Amino acid sequence: MTTEHPAAARAEALVDLGRYDEAKSVLGARLREEPEDLRAWLELARCHLAADEDDKAVEVTGQAMRLAPEDYATLHMRARALRAVGRMAETGALLREAIRVDPHRWRAYGTLAEIQPWLPDGDVREGLRLAHEGVRLGPDEPRAYESLYKAALLAGDHACAERTLNALRALDPANSLAVVMQADRAANRPGVKASAAADLYADALGTVPDSPWLRGALDRATYRMLRGTRWPALVCLAAAGVMTDLFPTDGGVPRDLPVPPGNRLWVLGCMGAVWGFGAWRRYRGMRGGVRLNVRSLVRRDRWARVVLGQAAWATLCALLISQLPWTDRTVPQLLFWAGLAPTLATIWFDRDRTG
Repeated sequence: MTTEHPAAARAEALVDLGRYDEAKSVLGARLREEPEDLRAWLELARCHLAADEDDKAVEVTGQAMRLAPEDYATLHMRARALRAVGRMAETGALLREAIRVDPHRWRAYGTLAEIQPWLPDGDVREGLRLAHEGVRLGPDEPRAYESLYKAALLAGDHACAERTLNALRALDPANSLAVVMQADRAANRPGVKASAAADLYADALGTVPDSPWLRGALDRATYRMLRGTRWPALVCLAAAGVMTDLFPTDGGVPRDLPVPPGNRLWVLGCMGAVWGFGAWRRYRGMRGGVRLNVRSLVRRDRWARVVLGQAAWATLCALLISQLPWTDRTVPQLLFWAGLAPTLATIWFDRDRTG
């Protein structure tokens, strides 16, 4: 084993930047020069794991184990690689060996706590104990708290999970796990409307802008809002139907047609109020990031365009029914069903669709 070479530090920085090919090139050159550079082997394994090349990480950590089978960092990196390919029993054995080699380092405790349910003799309560020990040994390490949060969820200790999230957020306000989970919990509380959920996810994205999960959650909340635009359209359609007395009751006297202009203007004003207060005013009150996502989702998502198209079509039918001086109810009745049927055909079946 040689002293640390600058190539390993450079490769570490490249991996952190996501420039994996460059990092592998730097490390490959270093290992051809010095095949026993343990730090270079470990950094190459980290590079492969970051690039989702798990089988290569297993191969590389095998090389590192041959150089230093009793080294803590080598044992832990080998455990990470084996965990990535699902070899959990071997992973657990390596982590226990790492703890034996150095019982005062937190990382192996946390990793072992996370995989307890997948070990042959796994015990989620033991996992929680290990995670607490990891936090005790690494009280300033956000990753230790992340392991404790996961272990608490696995053990069903939701109070501990909540306390851990709060502690993690206090320690690292921009921690992606804490931001995502707290935003999701707040957005899914009973009674939280889609617009409020979208605001919560947009705020969280401001803190963790590279979270694909948050982007997906914001899209889902935005889609829920767009689904809601069909209800004002249906209200307008119903108002138009009532105004023209499209379906007179048996024995009743149908309203004379055409409807007077004053009635038509009154219904038009009601429709404007429904859309102004029910949709436009709400849209203008959204955060800028949510408004941008509404436009983005309409461009990207087929079902978002479908629900907006249905709302626009139902409103158009309502306008045609209410604003033209019909002398017969046959065509307005056809327009009513043409506006109602496409919406009702999907309104109960597309709650979870986003594309």
